[in-house]
Amino acid sequence: MNTPPTIIQGGMGVAVSGWRLARAVSLLGQLGVVSGTGIDTVLVRRLQDGDPGGHVRRAVERFPIRDVATSLLDRYFRPDGREPGQPYLRLPLATVEGSRLQRGALMLGAFVETFLAKEGHDRPVGMNLLTKIQLATLPSLYGAMLAGVDWVLMGAGIPMAIPGALDRMARNEASSLRIDVVNAERGAPPVDTVFDPADFGGGERAPLRRPGFLPIVASHSLASMLIKRASGSIEGFIVEGPTAGGHNAPPRGGKTFDELGQPVYGERDVVDLDKLREIGLPFWLAGGTGSPEGLREALELGATGIQVGTLFAFCDESGLTEEIKRDVRDQVRSGRATVRTDPRASPTGFPFKVVSLEGTNSEEERYEDRGRVCDLGYLREVYRTPTGDLGYRCAAEPVDAYVRKGGTVEDTVGRKCLCNALLADVGRAQVQKGGEVERPLVTSGDDLTHLGRFLPSITESESYSAADVVRYLLGR
Repeated sequence: MNTPPTIIQGGMGVAVSGWRLARAVSLLGQLGVVSGTGIDTVLVRRLQDGDPGGHVRRAVERFPIRDVATSLLDRYFRPDGREPGQPYLRLPLATVEGSRLQRGALMLGAFVETFLAKEGHDRPVGMNLLTKIQLATLPSLYGAMLAGVDWVLMGAGIPMAIPGALDRMARNEASSLRIDVVNAERGAPPVDTVFDPADFGGGERAPLRRPGFLPIVASHSLASMLIKRASGSIEGFIVEGPTAGGHNAPPRGGKTFDELGQPVYGERDVVDLDKLREIGLPFWLAGGTGSPEGLREALELGATGIQVGTLFAFCDESGLTEEIKRDVRDQVRSGRATVRTDPRASPTGFPFKVVSLEGTNSEEERYEDRGRVCDLGYLREVYRTPTGDLGYRCAAEPVDAYVRKGGTVEDTVGRKCLCNALLADVGRAQVQKGGEVERPLVTSGDDLTHLGRFLPSITESESYSAADVVRYLLGR
């Protein structure tokens, strides 16, 4: 396994780090990373929007599981796109058992994104997944491996079982993942989700190349634990601080908040790099490192390089809508850009970075006007019903429904539907009942407020490219 380059491009949002961005970064000699979050819905919505340019269908033609490819194309492809105001057709929500349609869409979506990012070159490409989204993980990994993904990055949790799952899937063998059951009683039988490539012709397939695994950690103690207890090999670490975008690890020093209601991080949240270096594996620093000075400091501290998200998030190749990119860059240039670490927004309970942006769900009164719905379900948690069956609930779903499932009203306060909002960020907003169109919710690292220093240093135009970012970071 080749060592990744100095710069790892962050795997951001739902299709923010799409194949175009990852391919551009990889062609520049750095590690381009596609986001695997919600990749099944991204696939079917692209198809329903007519697949401009035919890129998705070109990749689908190379997918080896032909019955899956054919059934999804027949069900979701619209040659002329959707009619204005027409809702997107939805996929079945994921369950522990999983349906063939839903798992097939995860595999195909991950394959398509990885294939297109790697198309026409032999540079490495990675895929980023969230550990918290357990039910989608195994099919997504296998689909990416079918396309030859080189690296897998995972954060927002402790991905203990993933290295072993990669080993088994490389041999086309069944793998399992222990599912968190929120109200499980001590001594209760565990719940596993199982994925078997043999169900999709894997027994007739040659062994696949096993990608390198880079867990995203917020402490040296977590890195040490993963080395000792993970189910297979780990090839390095992404060390992410609380200034990074998206989900952040909760503070380790207890629940303390500043005057804006943001969680306060302290000395216990600072990674001991001396102890991390003792592990002996390469590591990359993330969160607040997106500058030439940040790269130099990381290298001086013994890191192999840095992971950068914010600068890439608003470049030409990013999947964010052009309107969002323009509005954020304008705010940065005028000194009005602000990022808040919201301790309540994510149904996962992890703090989540939110950019204050007019017309988006960062405006509390605007979000409160939204009708609550959970029709994508990526962040649902699994629970036991009074009868002992498995159920699924999300703190951002309708309050009455959540309470009927054993949740509390208090847990729903301030929770936002990230699934629908992040798809709106990339121009795939659902049209809900009554014609309500889902609004975006933009996330970014704290580096956003420093983007103004970067913008005039590389271009006087309204936009900039991934190549501009790489040149800036490398001081060229």
